[in-house]
Amino acid sequence: MSATTLHETNWAGNLAYTGMVRRPASVSELQEIVAGASRVRALGSRHSFNDIADSEVLVETGGLPSDITIDRAARTITVSAGQPYAALSAPLSENGLALANLASLPHITVGGAVSTGTHGSGDSNRALSAAVCGIDIVTSDGEIRTLSRGDEDFAGAVVGIGALGVVTRLTLDVIPAFEVRQDMYRGLSWTRLLSEFDAITASGYSVSINPDWGGDVGTIRRKDIVTDDAPEEIAGAPRVRKGFRVFAGATDQLGAAGAWYDRLPHFGAEFDPSFGQEVQSEWLLDRRHAVDALDALRTLGPRLDGDVLWSTEVRTVAADENWLSGAYGRDTVGIHFTWKKGRPELDGLIEAIEAILAPFAPRPHWGKLFRTQGHRIRAAYPRFEDFERLRERLDPRGAFRNRWLDRLISR
Repeated sequence: MSATTLHETNWAGNLAYTGMVRRPASVSELQEIVAGASRVRALGSRHSFNDIADSEVLVETGGLPSDITIDRAARTITVSAGQPYAALSAPLSENGLALANLASLPHITVGGAVSTGTHGSGDSNRALSAAVCGIDIVTSDGEIRTLSRGDEDFAGAVVGIGALGVVTRLTLDVIPAFEVRQDMYRGLSWTRLLSEFDAITASGYSVSINPDWGGDVGTIRRKDIVTDDAPEEIAGAPRVRKGFRVFAGATDQLGAAGAWYDRLPHFGAEFDPSFGQEVQSEWLLDRRHAVDALDALRTLGPRLDGDVLWSTEVRTVAADENWLSGAYGRDTVGIHFTWKKGRPELDGLIEAIEAILAPFAPRPHWGKLFRTQGHRIRAAYPRFEDFERLRERLDPRGAFRNRWLDRLISR
């Protein structure tokens, strides 16, 4: 039987769920729960900062059998949606395989990351959802719907924002295993950032930029497949040789080679994330607007200080075909803010950022804090009306609707 708990919280502790949490131990038990609930949603690692997952009944899929299956000939791995990405590293590495991209935290679940459009970084790297080639979803009648890449509904179902059903299993593309080195560069000026943005993001396999809103000591985090040595400077910012670590628990940043799963995330799997200390926002734009958007945001510099902001991270993502992916149909830049939790000025800052970014048709990250009205978000996704028709077809009784979704789809 599944355990039941009342009023649990999300990862950050900024949100208390209103419903009961169920933890089914089998897919059949999950099917019964879904079919019998008037309103139900799935929980992943709870790393969402808004109420996207809240409902009368919440189901955690981490208790379902993991049943990790690797098909070496097809170069795929099939995994339970409730498994964290960290759980895939050992079986893949034992078979000489890897995932092409990972998010900052390996602790997040595969199903949750895919469903919310979580993306990682790299000019040629697509969002995590783009690796999905098969998906199983328990729909509101309790039946399992299996979709594969090429099926009519597939591209609409992968980034499903929890609105289509409870994802139970996913099949992901994999590639041959590889090693990565990570180097930090400190002293990036705004002049060089804005004039050499494309060259900076193209300088490695996965590149992140941390701009300095109050000056010219921004940082570049360059992750590259191990070949030769790293460049001594990028855009005038020298390579850090010693004594630098952005965060406690961060993966090695001083050029030591390591396996893909130990370098592509920002944090090691053994690290206990900083629960309760932060909340996050992110907006995804057509990368053609990256320089103009960053330059416009500089007007907020005095407000983006250490009293409210932990860090900003700028990352690039390659275009994909999943309808509700932040990178659908366009190469993308993500501008991410990690905020100090509980600051009273945060809502005003988020609104100010969105006002500045509005001309660039931003797409807020589905699982993070934003204030953008639903009609503006829907307008940024060319296939949103198609997604609505798919949602109504797969969930005719509205079992997966919640207040978050109602705000999004309200006219």
